[in-house]
Amino acid sequence: MSLRPITSPGPAAPRDPVSVELDWDALEIAVERNASDTESFLDLTTGQIVTIVAGDPEAPMRRQQVSANIRNFLRIEPASSREQYRWMERFVGSVSDEPLRERLIISIDGKGAFRRFKDVLIAYPSERERWFTYRADLLHWHIHNWLEANGIATTNAPPWGQVQPPAELPVVAGKPVVHGTEAPGEALRRQARELIETIPAIDLPSAIAFLEFLRARSAEALHRGGADGGADPADHDRDRDRDHDEDE
Repeated sequence: MSLRPITSPGPAAPRDPVSVELDWDALEIAVERNASDTESFLDLTTGQIVTIVAGDPEAPMRRQQVSANIRNFLRIEPASSREQYRWMERFVGSVSDEPLRERLIISIDGKGAFRRFKDVLIAYPSERERWFTYRADLLHWHIHNWLEANGIATTNAPPWGQVQPPAELPVVAGKPVVHGTEAPGEALRRQARELIETIPAIDLPSAIAFLEFLRARSAEALHRGGADGGADPADHDRDRDRDHDEDE
């Protein structure tokens, strides 16, 4: 379900720069959550964030709160799904572990890319942490630019400290992260099917047993990665919710 955008009753008048005590954590969540059923607004008088989610029992009350004082609210512009996807592509290009890079290239193809990408990283705690740090830096830079573009100063510093333009990640030589007309995952599945067709029937039980072994090993690696101290279960649940937003 998508929201009907809240609009101003007339042309927006030029607004003087404002200074507020900002709810940084709420703003960070609003900026990273890009979903058609959600709108977030910054209250320019209090620095608080008002988030409206379609289907939420409190949504009508919050819509009225914003609509009645629309001049006091500024719609928050989240980082777009396209932009966040490019962040993933750049990160994948910086992964030096070639087998992992290949898995990530396949994972970010098609719908559900954000969720699959993070599912792969669960088994690689150090790379997972590097991704979260890189993504946080990009989000904070997005917030910095948005506040500056809208003439908003803050009386309290962000909890993540002074923001600098994120450094470009080094690109590791290897297979480029590009997609042609055939998705990488589909190309591999097609090759596997073609190979299966060439295997004598007498050898098929062995081939099936090996494929089942690979499937079980992959599931075990994901489970072990989440339990061995690279992932906070609460963080993973929160990421899963965000992935749902990003994959829409």
